[in-house]
Amino acid sequence: MKEITLYSDGSSLGNPGPGGYGGILAYKNTRKEFFGGEPHTTNNRMELLGVIIGLEMLKEPCRVEVISDSSYVVKAINEWLAGWIKKEFKNVKNIDLWERYIIASKPHRVHGTWVRGHIGHPENERCDQLAKAEAQKMKFAR
Repeated sequence: MKEITLYSDGSSLGNPGPGGYGGILAYKNTRKEFFGGEPHTTNNRMELLGVIIGLEMLKEPCRVEVISDSSYVVKAINEWLAGWIKKEFKNVKNIDLWERYIIASKPHRVHGTWVRGHIGHPENERCDQLAKAEAQKMKFAR
């Protein structure tokens, strides 16, 4: 099983507001950047959507280490999701994205690792740049 690192970040200008996500898929010496956005969204939705899109890009089952500065995403992946499923997502926000995450993550073994944002972590900083650029595009696309 291939070992992939998925770096991801999200941004929104206002919460809610125009938003973007940016990510990097890394396998050995190969890296692929990806990004996108939505005109009206929240920061948490963009943080999660970046992870989902990265997982959806994988063509075979992999061991995936998600590196994110979003404690919401990392804690949900590692700790909360199983309980949310048991409780049928009662009182959980972003159910549509969490259901999409479940489908995207199913073939993989996913683990989240939290990193502090904005402290010079190169991949996290690059994902932040991509996410903010997409959020700006969405702001002016309205």
